[in-house]
Amino acid sequence: MADKENKELREKLLFEKKNGAAKAGSEVLAAADEFCEDYKLFLDTGKTEREAAAEAVRQAKEAGFVEFENGKKYAAGDKVYRLNREKAVLLAVIGKQPVEQGVRIAAAHIDSPRIDLKQNPLYENDELAYFKTHYYGGIKKYQWSVIPLALHGVVCRKDGSKVTVRIGEDAGDPQFCITDLLPHLAAEQMRKGAADIIPGEKLNILIGSRPLDGDSGKDSVKLNIMKLLNEKYGIIEEDFLSAELEAVPAYKAVDVGFDRSMIGAYGHDDRVCAYPAFKAMFDCGVPEKTAVVCLADKEETGSDGNTGLASSYLEYFIHDLAEMQGGCGRRALSNSSCLSADVNAAFDPNFADVFEKRNSSLVNGGVVLTKFTGARGKSGTSDASAEYVAEIRSIFDNADIVWQTAELGKVDAGGGGTVALYVANLDVDVVDIGVPVLSMHAPFEVVSKLDVYMTYKAIKAFFEN
Repeated sequence: MADKENKELREKLLFEKKNGAAKAGSEVLAAADEFCEDYKLFLDTGKTEREAAAEAVRQAKEAGFVEFENGKKYAAGDKVYRLNREKAVLLAVIGKQPVEQGVRIAAAHIDSPRIDLKQNPLYENDELAYFKTHYYGGIKKYQWSVIPLALHGVVCRKDGSKVTVRIGEDAGDPQFCITDLLPHLAAEQMRKGAADIIPGEKLNILIGSRPLDGDSGKDSVKLNIMKLLNEKYGIIEEDFLSAELEAVPAYKAVDVGFDRSMIGAYGHDDRVCAYPAFKAMFDCGVPEKTAVVCLADKEETGSDGNTGLASSYLEYFIHDLAEMQGGCGRRALSNSSCLSADVNAAFDPNFADVFEKRNSSLVNGGVVLTKFTGARGKSGTSDASAEYVAEIRSIFDNADIVWQTAELGKVDAGGGGTVALYVANLDVDVVDIGVPVLSMHAPFEVVSKLDVYMTYKAIKAFFEN
């Protein structure tokens, strides 16, 4: 009898992390698998912030969203969007309550670490043609060598016309790569620290080797490449000065594991939270409070710039929504709450020494609630209040969400940040939630399908509460 009572007491009083896949049941796992099929297509379609923004807007229009017009009156249930410079997106479903009483915000980012071309990128060296690059975001540089790369982006001419570039994704497309040194000659290289194995200035992308037919002048291989680009896109070398071209991994999103329980892909951080956010909005019906999704750019470089969340476009949008109803934008923000949707580092048994397992997120543990981010002494975090964390706990539990809590590694091991502090600076209650990721910031990251689905369910419950 005592054993039974002690077991009941243990279940009632103690907190224990459990494998969410075992807890969820076969129907939930099947729903997660189905949800993630379209998520994989989204990853393949939107490998850059421009492409992800365009795809989100396309899907929003299909779901009945229309472009927001200042001065126009919108009623409960109306669906609107605003596209910021083709790199960031704001979506809203007008709620039953006045906007001034607060909105529910889900904020995620759609940029990912990558390799950007410099503004004067094209050169020839010893009869090989290359692009000079400048990497974007926090990467392990050596991971980006000897993998197939695709080239995405835009080239803007002086006359205002714009060319869209997407090479390396379709069957038959050429692909590109960054070369590395063979092991036979790499004794000195292998003695270097990992950060210096391939310096940033050697992340040069190999793009060609044949000289222009019949040409005997200088840089004939470079000239041949430029001739091909001019024939296909109508551009000249000077047009690179006003281009944004990004090299990204050329492979597609795939299932990982014999059980197909995980997804391996480029760009999970943070499109794995962006996709569930806008899909949750599409499915939330007419909410009590106006629901807002912000898909931001520039998070990987500090959120600066006019498409990053350190700027004012989210604030202005909330003001516009409130003023549309004759309300006060400042009061709307002060009454608002937010889920800052960003990934966390999944506990990796291969590198257990940098994690504090008791406070780490686990694959299949469900959506991660992260009270604070930052580094070491909580530097660079908003640190959500206990009251707000309790509110979110209640929402998740009432909606049968599989969820967990975590920090990002051991206290002195490093750390990271999200957009939460920029939203908090608007006087909004905010806490981080998201998907645990293995191999974060690598060209090939891994997530659990269940965790992706639970992030969608969590944001949907937040909007509906």
